[in-house]
Amino acid sequence: MKPQEIEDLSFKIIEEEAGNHPFTRDEWPIVRRMIHTSADFEYIKTVRFHPKAIQAGIKAIKSGCRIFTDTHMAKVGIRKKEIQAFGGEVNCLITDENVAKKAQAEGTTRALAAVDMVGDRINSGIYVVGNAPTALLRLIEVIREKKASPALIIGLPVGFVNAAESKDALITLDFPYITNKGRKGGSNIAASVVNALAIMATEKP
Repeated sequence: MKPQEIEDLSFKIIEEEAGNHPFTRDEWPIVRRMIHTSADFEYIKTVRFHPKAIQAGIKAIKSGCRIFTDTHMAKVGIRKKEIQAFGGEVNCLITDENVAKKAQAEGTTRALAAVDMVGDRINSGIYVVGNAPTALLRLIEVIREKKASPALIIGLPVGFVNAAESKDALITLDFPYITNKGRKGGSNIAASVVNALAIMATEKP
């Protein structure tokens, strides 16, 4: 089978097995791609969308925004063709020398330090968290302190320490987000959300 045939058949199987679901026409393509990436139907029960999230994400991508990720794995997983077609770019500062120095000096994680180093460059852009709860918690702080204003936060950190808690905190924020409840997530899942938005941006007039 050719790659597109495999993807089409996968989506058909997902549609059949998912059955009725609570998502809107715009939300479902995102959740479906998350399931396609993970083969995990539990996302149907756990994904949460801010009411303005999808519109904000598509608008940002079509405006040629900057996208920052907390891991190189997420960066690699994001489809560059669609992003770059609109003039956008995908960045990750996790291995930046200055980020490493800042994290060591302040006794924090590099993921948290990277959020601080991004600063206002993320304004009107998208920050993608697929691994580090510390990055997501810091993002929430800088937004509340009005030090940064991204268009959208994709918050899907995975793990046992503060992953679920950081996502619960994000849900309380009146700010465009796409996240999920619980410990599950990951860089591949976070990247799949960006990819779904990028495809939607390409398809929508």
